[in-house]
Amino acid sequence: MTDAEEGPIDAPGRKKAKRTRKPADRPSTIRDVAAKAGVSVATVSRTLAGNYPVSAETRERVMAAVGSLHYVVNVHAKALSGRVAGPVALVLRDITGPSLAHVAAGVEEEAGSRGRLSLVCSTQGDTEREDDLVQLMREQHAAAVVLVGGTVTDDAYHRRMADYATALDSAGSRLVLCGRPPLPNGVPATVVDYDNRGGAFQATSHLLTAGHRRVLFLGGAPGFSSAEERRLGHQDALRAHGTPYAEELDTVGDFSRKSGYLRTREALRSGVGFTAVFAGSDMVALGALAALREAGLSVPREVSVVGFDDVPFAADLTPALTTVRVPFEELGRTAVRLALEREVGFAPDDHVVLSTQLVIRDSVRPVG
Repeated sequence: MTDAEEGPIDAPGRKKAKRTRKPADRPSTIRDVAAKAGVSVATVSRTLAGNYPVSAETRERVMAAVGSLHYVVNVHAKALSGRVAGPVALVLRDITGPSLAHVAAGVEEEAGSRGRLSLVCSTQGDTEREDDLVQLMREQHAAAVVLVGGTVTDDAYHRRMADYATALDSAGSRLVLCGRPPLPNGVPATVVDYDNRGGAFQATSHLLTAGHRRVLFLGGAPGFSSAEERRLGHQDALRAHGTPYAEELDTVGDFSRKSGYLRTREALRSGVGFTAVFAGSDMVALGALAALREAGLSVPREVSVVGFDDVPFAADLTPALTTVRVPFEELGRTAVRLALEREVGFAPDDHVVLSTQLVIRDSVRPVG
């Protein structure tokens, strides 16, 4: 062994001893706490768990040692032993969307009020990543896994959700579908949805009552649950008001600003003719407003516009946007509440539908 391997020279003929790791260089252990408090490891464990009577003096000494040593309980070990409440996991497609961000806020608020950690994960629409996240949350003993947002509800989707629900249920967890339709009977899952169809009916009825008969509908992508429900609500209103359905006014696309802009611009260029726009989301409405402004059309003097969601910026647009309010934060809170109440023995409803509300502002004007 060379001198470099043995350590530096401290004095002639004498090598400096290797530096030993000080206790401060490593995390404190439960044994350190016991030694500091002058009690046994078992007493520290019982004091921290709160599941065994100890004297006030002993508790005070233990907690003082915990504080001075900055001891952190091994939460993972406690979770495996069933002595710590599991987190609530929120899994969504995209965390940047304004509406989904409000669902996340509701989940975090309700979880925090119940002493639970909340975790937020995004899939970017990748079903394999969703599979991995659900499995990871199962392994982490999550109390609930909340899946948020519209989806294509085909047979493959139903099979995947049934597999998720069964696997989570076997681990003592709960699958909660938020803003999605219910699953077949017998699947152990909770559903918290909102009235897409009724909200769309209100929006279109508001335009028709104002005298509009040519309403450009900027709907969502075919097959997506929320988009399909909003399209049905729009068509319900047309029938209720005796207004013929015009296929050229029914357009599809994603719920983005760009999509709203491009579809409105195309409708203007094709000359289909319309006096009002019902946008399937407020982001789509934002794009429609930009296209109308670019074409030199005044809202609402020449074209009226209604959105859907009531995201925060809707009231600050010029003109302020008439839209359908979705209770996004309440969706998140309800999802957590139902899952955690079931955990402690209550038997709440497995399918809850929250109401939507038309918010009338300045973007609609009667015809004539």
